[in-house]
Order: sequence, then structure tokens, then C-alpha cells
Amino acid sequence: MIEQVRSFNRAVTQRVGALNDAFLSRGRPLGQARLLWEIGPAGIDVRLLRSRLDLDSGYLSRLLRSLENDGLVAVEQSQADGRVRTARLTARGRAERAELDRRSDEVAASILQPLSARQRTRLVTAMAEVERLLVASTVQVAVSDPRHPDARACLQAYFSELSQRFDGGFDPARSISADDAELTPPAGLLLVATLHGEPIGCGALKFHRDAPAEIKRMWVAPAARGLGLGRRLLTELEAHAAAHGAGTLRLETNRTLAEAIGLYRASGYREVAAFNDEPYAHHWFEKTLEPAPGPAGPPARP
Repeated sequence: MIEQVRSFNRAVTQRVGALNDAFLSRGRPLGQARLLWEIGPAGIDVRLLRSRLDLDSGYLSRLLRSLENDGLVAVEQSQADGRVRTARLTARGRAERAELDRRSDEVAASILQPLSARQRTRLVTAMAEVERLLVASTVQVAVSDPRHPDARACLQAYFSELSQRFDGGFDPARSISADDAELTPPAGLLLVATLHGEPIGCGALKFHRDAPAEIKRMWVAPAARGLGLGRRLLTELEAHAAAHGAGTLRLETNRTLAEAIGLYRASGYREVAAFNDEPYAHHWFEKTLEPAPGPAGPPARP
């Protein structure tokens, strides 16, 4: 599988012209051309640009400096916050970006032109699937302090969505608690998923000494749905629960969250009788976990 990925990378970089020092015959490498595209007509925060492209800050600075020297980009400090720098295209930069856009369309057309209509459909369908999977592989999931801004952003978006979808809205104060202290080890934990530095999902655990662990705050941003992130978060929560010694996981959910109910059932959760008095719940689920693998024991005697 690794060799196939490497072969694919070689084929794509050659076919799109990424190996040439003068990408699209414009006298500059692909990295500079991509920056012009990402900066766009409205400009962009340099920190966001760095996280979006996963670039080292020193390398990004050198690329921006080259574009500044060519009169294509201006990098300015924010008047509101001197620590924030914004990259904007100059008039020459906007013209160059438009030309790169035109030539990129020509390259795309040259890839499609030799193919039959059926082959074109297959190719663009495969490209969409590959892009989706590559994005999914870029998502990072890590334990987070529930007080971190990324965690706060996820939880607020989660509450907002429930308020819109639930009949009668959603008030966290009426729901069974999952506050900061309960989602901080050793009482529990919160996983936050990020894509290019932006929070896109979360899931939490509450541990109990003499009762099953609970899954709480499962949420994926609408723009990130379809990447398999919900299943990934659920799997990682199960692994953390097993490592903590939990033998059983429980969760409750609302009947309007049909996609979540489908995920739980497909992941081996069985519906059980209500085990709490959560006012917003219509379904209660439970799953028995496999014990976490322990350290290898001594070798057997011959």
C-alpha cells in the first residue's frame, strides 16, 4: 500500500507540473504560485495561511518575501493587533493570480481531453474520492483542555446545533452535566479534532469508579461530515475508555440525531432501557469493550 501511495504521488506531481522550477511557465515554483492562490483577492492572516498549508514559518516567510520582492504581495501588520500580519495581493499580484488561474484551467483541460467521456467521469469521480480521503488523513485528534479556545468553539457549535435541531431547543443547564472539571483527567477527557489548525469536531468521556463510562459531546462540523470523523472519534474514545479500565460504555441521544443513532448501531452499540433521566434523550445505548492490550509478559519456558 505504501508503494502504491508513492507511485500515485510521483504520477500526480509529474502530470501537474510540480517538478518544474517555473510552474505553468510563469518563472516561479509551485510553492509561490500556490501562495498567490491561497491569499486570494481578500487577503489572509499569515498564521491562518501557515496552518492551512502546513508550512514551516521560516519557509513561509521566505516565500512571502520573494513574492513581495516581485511586487505581487504586501504583508502588513494589523492595526488592531500588532502581532497579527496579513498578506494581500497587489494589483500585479491579482493579475498574476488570474493568469495562473487561466493556465491551471488549461492544464486541467489537457488532462481530460485525451480521455473518453466515460474515462473523464471515472477520473473526476476518483479524484473527488482521493481528495476526500486525503483530507480525512490530515485531520488530527488529540486530548484537549476543555477550556482551550478550540474546545470552546466546538462545544459552542455543538450546543447551537442541538438548539436548532431539537424540538423546543436545547438548554445545557437542563441536561446532565459534562462540565470542564468532569472532562479533565482523571475525571474524564475531551478529544478535539482539527483540520489545518481549525477545530472541526469533538467527543468526550466521563469516568465513574463503580459504573460504566459515558460518552458525551459527540459533534462533527457540517463541513467535515463525510470524512469518517465521527467513527474515528468514537473509536478513539473507546480506546481511551478501555485504557482507563472501563469495561462498558454508555451514551444517550435524541431521536432527531438519526445519523448519530446509525453510527452507534453500526459500531456495535445496543439499545438498552433508560439508565438516566436525561430530559433530551429518547434512546440509550451500551457497548461492552475489549480490554486494552497490556504489556507483553515474559517469554514462555521451553
